[in-house]
Amino acid sequence: MAGEVWRALCLVVVLEGLMLFVAPGGWKRAAEQLRSLPDPHLRAVGGIMVVMALTGLWCLRLG
Repeated sequence: MAGEVWRALCLVVVLEGLMLFVAPGGWKRAAEQLRSLPDPHLRAVGGIMVVMALTGLWCLRLG
C-alpha cells in the first residue's frame, strides 16, 4: 500500500511538472487568479476536488 501511495504522489509531481514545462505562462495566470479568490471559495473547490478524486479511486478499485 505504501508503494502505491508513493507512485501516486510521483504521478502528481509528473503532472504538475508537465504543466510548468508546457505552459508556464498559463500556470502563472491560473495561480494569480487563485490568489484573488476568497478563502471559502477555495475551500469549497478543494473539497469538491477531494471528493471527486476519492470517488474516482473508489470506482477504479471496484473495476
